[in-house]
Amino acid sequence: MKALLGFSRLIDTTTEFIGKSVSWLILVAVLVSAGNAVIRKMFNMSSNAWLEAQWYLFGAAFMFAAAYTLSQNEHIRIDVVYGQFSRRVQHWIDLFGHVFFLMPFVLLMLYYFVPYVKMSYISGEGSSSAGGLIIWPAKAILLVGFLLLAFQGVSEIIKKIAIMTGNMDDPTPYVPTHAPLDDVVALEARP
Repeated sequence: MKALLGFSRLIDTTTEFIGKSVSWLILVAVLVSAGNAVIRKMFNMSSNAWLEAQWYLFGAAFMFAAAYTLSQNEHIRIDVVYGQFSRRVQHWIDLFGHVFFLMPFVLLMLYYFVPYVKMSYISGEGSSSAGGLIIWPAKAILLVGFLLLAFQGVSEIIKKIAIMTGNMDDPTPYVPTHAPLDDVVALEARP
């Protein structure tokens, strides 16, 4: 289990570095968008390549940050029922979800994306829009994003098993449920 936890830490460190690094892609996308708008309005010229570059940048930020979001336990979940269970039951629910939902979906996407990206790269597939970009980098972004998510899924499974077997402390021992607003305000007002 010690070796697996070391592997998990390596994945988590890599995921955190990538997840935090790609946040800058949003700024770049905004700058490209603003630059494109200014050039279009001032000089009455533009290119579909600028629009597609924005999509690529935003897509890369979204796909590459998905694994980081999973590592931070920030993916959306409906915790109306989840929050009512003990932390041990929540770990079982998370483990079940990772093993039977996340990993099969991610592995299926990888299975389909590898030939999809390969075919696009070999054919030199280009945008259907005049003056657009080549397509295979966008498809490769999807492939890499799901690959990162697969590795992070493995890391989360290792950590859940380690927590439930007592080989690791729970990093989030309490997951709050939605409390009435009055309770939240009262808790925040405490010294």
